[in-house]
Amino acid sequence: MAIPGVFSRRAFLRTSGLLLAGAAAAPVFPLWAAESDKLTTVKLAWGQTAVCQAPISVALKQGFFKKYGLNVEPVNFSGPTDALLQAIATGQADGGIGMALRWLKPLEQGFDVDLTVGTHGGCMRLLAPASANIRSVKDLVGKSVAVTDQASPIRNFFAIQLAKLGIDPDKQVNWVQYPADLFGEALRKGEVQALATDDPQGWLIKHRDGLIEVDNNLNGEYRNLTCCVLGLRGSLVRDNPKVARAITQAIVDAQQWTADHPAETAKIFAPFVPGQVPIEDITAMLSEHTHHHHSTGDQLRKEVAVYVNELKTIKVIRPDTDARLFAEHYVPELLPVSHSQHHAMG
Repeated sequence: MAIPGVFSRRAFLRTSGLLLAGAAAAPVFPLWAAESDKLTTVKLAWGQTAVCQAPISVALKQGFFKKYGLNVEPVNFSGPTDALLQAIATGQADGGIGMALRWLKPLEQGFDVDLTVGTHGGCMRLLAPASANIRSVKDLVGKSVAVTDQASPIRNFFAIQLAKLGIDPDKQVNWVQYPADLFGEALRKGEVQALATDDPQGWLIKHRDGLIEVDNNLNGEYRNLTCCVLGLRGSLVRDNPKVARAITQAIVDAQQWTADHPAETAKIFAPFVPGQVPIEDITAMLSEHTHHHHSTGDQLRKEVAVYVNELKTIKVIRPDTDARLFAEHYVPELLPVSHSQHHAMG
């Protein structure tokens, strides 16, 4: 089966096993400590206010990056994650974490970024007041839902759930764009009946305003799917797989540490959250996310393929894009299964 034209940049190389052959042949990066005192400097784009990226603060504070020979320069990135993807593709950053449902379309268009680890699931929420009588996704028909933008990964996720029920999310639901900090006001004014949002805002507004959590991305099959992924500059993976492997393993370690120590992670991350959110609330958010799910290699390829096929149902991904080849193209084999997937596949 031919790979769609978008893959001409590295056509057939990865799927034929030629790309990253050097990475496969190279010795596994030591999983205990840096071999020397010399650290390799890399730039990691970081959405500092996004609670699901708290493990990056852990990796910096607890020395996970240095453990693998890295000196990470965090770049505070407050823009949309599609702009973050562009920053990685153009070399302004070596890597960063973003939402898969935001990144897969630009990757289909040829962005030179590889996805090396799925970091967690569970930060997307569909919320509504009890008075709206919205108890499931199908109840959104004829309703207005607040979203940050029309290409929002949260909008896409719940649009997919509607499409699975035979509901046209573009024609039968009214998605209304608001700045995130005005979601609550739009709800109070009756301009919308539901919110499609992510954490920390989703968790906070749910508890502040007593909203019902109609749905999230931890139900059914999604409990074992990542929603956020680490992307690394494609040229870095090709030219220096040892460094790419080190970044990936450090993130895996930090994700697991976060899963094992949510309260300690909350203390580390609290200074970055605007509005002086109590540590107990940050702990609760982190505990609801699946930071123990850090899939790589074949497991991540399976998850990416699921999302590619699902995005076809809402006309985001082209119908002729082969999900399996797409996943093989953009998800390299960097880490041995024993080190990266034993928690993700458990």
